[in-house]
Amino acid sequence: MTDHLDKRLLVVSNRLPVVIGARDGDWTIIPGSGGLVTALAPVMRQRQGLWIGWPGCGEEAPIGALLDRFAEENGYSLAAVPLSEDEEERYYRGFSNEALWPLFHDLLGFCRFSFDNWQTYLDVNSRFARVVSDHAETDDLIWVHDYQLIGVGEQLRALRMHQPLAFFLHIPFPAADLFRRLPWKDTLLRSLMGYDLLGFQTLRDRRNFVYAAASLLSGVEVVRRKRSHDLLHFEGRTIRVGHFPISIDFDEFDQGARSREVEDAAWYLHENLRGRQLVLGVDRLDYTKGIPERFLAFERALEKYPELLSRVSLLQLVVPSRTQVPDYQNLKETLDQMAGRINARFSSPEWSPIHYVYRSLDRIQLLARYRTSEIALITPLRDGMNLVAKEYCASSVENNGVLILSEFAGAADQLGKGALLVNPYDIEATADAIHRAFFMEVDERRQRMRRMRAEIRRNDVHHWLQSFTRALSDRD
Repeated sequence: MTDHLDKRLLVVSNRLPVVIGARDGDWTIIPGSGGLVTALAPVMRQRQGLWIGWPGCGEEAPIGALLDRFAEENGYSLAAVPLSEDEEERYYRGFSNEALWPLFHDLLGFCRFSFDNWQTYLDVNSRFARVVSDHAETDDLIWVHDYQLIGVGEQLRALRMHQPLAFFLHIPFPAADLFRRLPWKDTLLRSLMGYDLLGFQTLRDRRNFVYAAASLLSGVEVVRRKRSHDLLHFEGRTIRVGHFPISIDFDEFDQGARSREVEDAAWYLHENLRGRQLVLGVDRLDYTKGIPERFLAFERALEKYPELLSRVSLLQLVVPSRTQVPDYQNLKETLDQMAGRINARFSSPEWSPIHYVYRSLDRIQLLARYRTSEIALITPLRDGMNLVAKEYCASSVENNGVLILSEFAGAADQLGKGALLVNPYDIEATADAIHRAFFMEVDERRQRMRRMRAEIRRNDVHHWLQSFTRALSDRD
């Protein structure tokens, strides 16, 4: 058995883990703050790793000097894959987000299948593979991330790369009957079979993939099924398929929520509520998040349970995203109209039922809202994991919060025993869950929240990273 835990880690993702920008003629490069970056950065420093991705800026930026500066300051290196505006449009906004994103989230009606976009997707994946080949060393462990780069593995095989290749899909994998709608399903499945290790968020996603591969791609044989993984044979190779639910840094959110700055901001927010309970929604603007259905469920709760009037408010935070895409523009208009209509129907001089905020919040203000809110309403129509649900629990340091969670979020597999699970399409049942959460006794609230916090603490993002990298060491 070969131990890969001390090898250099070469990470490949659509975007580099940095923000590059110019101010007053000076270019800056700042490390990103997402969960994946937070988890991988210490490992990348320890192994003097390399991260490959699109820098998110044009040729006007002094990329080489900026990446050199980053390596000196952070202890690991970056390599850029340049993209033209047309490539960004067709590969990223086009095929990745107009075909794969809605298809993998079970929303076929939003899919747009363009042959030209598909060809650009293949071309860009091939370029990523060439950059990896140019920079990879013999003993590297190569780890490719997410749906934008599914084709990199097969391209690396074509370049005769023999290093261990791993892939992790951060979004769901659809059922075979839905996946077969993709005109290029065989090519995409064959691309996935180019990796040695395939990681998915949930057992359901893993089973969906295994069934799709075995039923739709000729020559795939399932040779072993275990609790932790499946082994597939394809064209003389063995592919290991597992599920590894991604998580957050529990201590970072727990300690952050206990800080004086967050405590002060939470106290100020609580004082302004005048004794009302706060229901919190936090989402990126996206049609997969179920925000219109959430507004309808909250409206139905106010209709069905008049005792909630003036005693509860929904604070919906929407982070702007893909603002130039027509589907997202239409969603923004729908939310504006719905919030206005519901507020006009139920508001009183002292109370508005929905506080709809369309912008990003800084970390202190976000943690303050996590800590203050008695109820979190996290109801995506489909989600790979949904880390907001875990962030809310980790920040609920008084153990007084109630999580209402969509059964179609990957997080439901881990948090289902503590959360109130709902079908987001079931407006009536979601309204009932809001009422139940509002009147839930303190002891039950604390028992449920303690259970979820313990689960997240035990299976945090560092556990996720270790379990995934160890999976390549176990080659049975």
